[in-house]
Amino acid sequence: MIEKTLDTSGLNCPLPILKTKQALNNMKTNQKLKLIATDPGSVKDVEAFCTQTGNKLIENKYSENKYIFIIEKQ
Repeated sequence: MIEKTLDTSGLNCPLPILKTKQALNNMKTNQKLKLIATDPGSVKDVEAFCTQTGNKLIENKYSENKYIFIIEKQ
């Protein structure tokens, strides 16, 4: 179950990551965030962010010109 969706379409680095961090800060452990981005750099950025923060990247896909990530707060 996705508890929150964050659409950062049209925003470029570092804004998608900053907004993701803010969203996760307001969520509880094990809740899931769906992040939508259009910046190609977000793929590496989100992977690095999850590694550094200990959050779990559950899904990473590209669909209809958008990058979609499911992140579980740890």
